[in-house]
Amino acid sequence: MKGLISSAFVIILVSGLLLFTNYQLEHKAGRAGKDTITVYNWGEYIDPDLLKQFEEEEGIKVIYETFDSNEGMMGKIEQGGTAYDVTVPSEYAVQMMEEKDLLLPLDFSKIPNIKHIDPYFMNLPFDPDNQYSIPYFWGTVGIAYNASLLEGQTFESWESLWDASLRQRLILVDSAREVIGVSLNSLGYSLNSTSLQELKEATDKLETMGPNVKAVIGDEVTQLMVNNEASVALTWSGQAADMIYENDDIDYIVPKEGSNLWFDNIVIPRTSTNVEGAYKFINFMLDPEVAAQNADYVGYSTPNSSALSFMDEETTGDERFYPDEEARKNLEVYENLGLETLGVYNELFLKFKMGLR
Repeated sequence: MKGLISSAFVIILVSGLLLFTNYQLEHKAGRAGKDTITVYNWGEYIDPDLLKQFEEEEGIKVIYETFDSNEGMMGKIEQGGTAYDVTVPSEYAVQMMEEKDLLLPLDFSKIPNIKHIDPYFMNLPFDPDNQYSIPYFWGTVGIAYNASLLEGQTFESWESLWDASLRQRLILVDSAREVIGVSLNSLGYSLNSTSLQELKEATDKLETMGPNVKAVIGDEVTQLMVNNEASVALTWSGQAADMIYENDDIDYIVPKEGSNLWFDNIVIPRTSTNVEGAYKFINFMLDPEVAAQNADYVGYSTPNSSALSFMDEETTGDERFYPDEEARKNLEVYENLGLETLGVYNELFLKFKMGLR
């Protein structure tokens, strides 16, 4: 009897292990199979309803994960632990990923909706002929300010941020290139400067802004501005659009000296195990009505010219967020400066932050 019980126990145990192993294999196959794609994107950077719509239309499940920096995203893809099928790097990160052989070349025949992208946003220096990337959203870096809390400042120049009347009233985004870029722009230097002398001069000037800086933070800036807890913020255009939507007293401006014109882009990493599914997802996101819905939800500017007709003219005609081609001439796209120079930017920015009181 004891032997029979032992044998039965062994059979049950082995059966359980086999079932568990099969479950794991099926789970992994489902995650990396033809009926699933894994999308890696910035936080709050897509309308969740569109993910459901894609799943229903294509019968492909979307596993959606988010990141908060290009560097973090690239590091995880390099590690190769997750088979990401689609991700959304910024312009300089596209260059870096291409140099590290982390991207698959794109086959436009599988993305017919690419015809809807405004030619102005194609064939840019960071990815000639769009071999690896397609623009997803674009925008600018500028100043959001609450006129009701200020004494008539208009912030037409970057120099306004050094005004003594802003003591402890200014919020900066926690990003080295944007913050150092303000000082570079104010001095008439390129946002892609690799000159140590220019960078030192820019950082020295930035340090004199210190008394005005209330905080150096990330996404929290939106709520602080909306709640009238901050008067002025260095921010991105889409973030400013969110602020303005919630608080009519807030306005946004790109100073006359110029600023950054940035692009986030859809790419297919070499880690992809469902390339066909990735192409279907990209083509879906480029559908004009889908792109319009996504832009309305996210708040950033869409490069999809066909989508504009499905959007509110008050939005697409607002030159704060859709500057015309003439206005864009005074804007500069970030270039990949290389790890060594980026390290210099980060070191100088850290020194600046540590000096704030």
